[in-house]
Amino acid sequence: MGLAGVCAFVNFYATQPLLPLFAEAFGVTKGEAARTVSAPPVAVALASPWIGALAGRVGKRRVIVVSLFLLVVPTVLAATASGIWTLVGWRFLQGLAVPGIYAVSISYVSEAWHGRDVGLALSTLVSSNVVGGFLGRVVAAFAAERLSWRAAFVALGVLTLAGALAVARWLPEARTAPARAVPAPLGSRLRDLARPRLLATYAVGFNVLFTLVATFTYVTFYLSAPPFGLGPVALSWMFVVYLFGALVTPLAGRFLDRVGSRRTLTVAAGCGILAGGLTLVPRLWAVAVGLAVACSAAFVSQAASTNFLHRAVPREAHPAASGVYVAAYYLGGSAGGVAPALAWHAGGWPACVALVVLVQVVTMALALWAWAAPPTAGRPLGSAPGLDT
Repeated sequence: MGLAGVCAFVNFYATQPLLPLFAEAFGVTKGEAARTVSAPPVAVALASPWIGALAGRVGKRRVIVVSLFLLVVPTVLAATASGIWTLVGWRFLQGLAVPGIYAVSISYVSEAWHGRDVGLALSTLVSSNVVGGFLGRVVAAFAAERLSWRAAFVALGVLTLAGALAVARWLPEARTAPARAVPAPLGSRLRDLARPRLLATYAVGFNVLFTLVATFTYVTFYLSAPPFGLGPVALSWMFVVYLFGALVTPLAGRFLDRVGSRRTLTVAAGCGILAGGLTLVPRLWAVAVGLAVACSAAFVSQAASTNFLHRAVPREAHPAASGVYVAAYYLGGSAGGVAPALAWHAGGWPACVALVVLVQVVTMALALWAWAAPPTAGRPLGSAPGLDT
């Protein structure tokens, strides 16, 4: 499962350290180059609500394995792109394959593991997503700097193919899930999903990935320019801070259990605001520390919001609510890759930081308003359903 999680996200944000190369190679603006980052989240948001039904029909293991092999195809073909919009199209197709790995893996874990082990299995899956995101950025940057950006996609395709073969060899069938209760009428389910506190939670999910993607997409333009002047490989190593976030998030789980989702998200978003200010200090170490705190804050915020979500909805509504949340989450990631371009053109990196801070303030306000009453309808999960991020 860990290997499947790595493969799901090894391609997802791999273009972030390559954005300055795309802008130069295709003669496009920074915002147009950033669409290679925003395309996969849009595809994930569109496909996630439907992939569960397919997995229920043909089997979760089969969907995971087939999706891994399908992911190889647009990854390799992206190396043939003749223009930025062709590249964006291949990136969109990459995103369509990801829910079959990522979303179905969450359901697979709930069947293959039981009791206390579920939390450990979900934590492993989440950590592997983060590791995959980091590995993809580093591999792509090394290949691009040593050879070309086209070689980066070939390298990622070979890496994904190797992972797909290993998962196909080692991943067993999940145990049969226990029988579920008769679903509630459609009108009742829609009312459950559209309650104000859930609408606010979907908005929180949107904002969390918006801030993460906006920060780590446009900081590459900031760091590639004077006074830093970092190349693709050096930029990719900035993403090592993700590993720090992967370590911090499980530790923050104890704080979450003790004080609740509302306070945890408020503290995390506050740390994210401070982190944004730290990145404005014109020293590389300060930017690195700021990015480490920013990604940790985003990961902890995601854990808090998904914990609240699964407490706040009836058990029978969990799959539908999770699907809506995942869609909102990745739509936020897509917006985070494009919307800050306006801020960048208006005032560069400081304007981008101001936009991110504004979104974090709105996130805090939503949680303080909508999460005031303790949710009791569902039950907490051992971990957030996904992070990379």
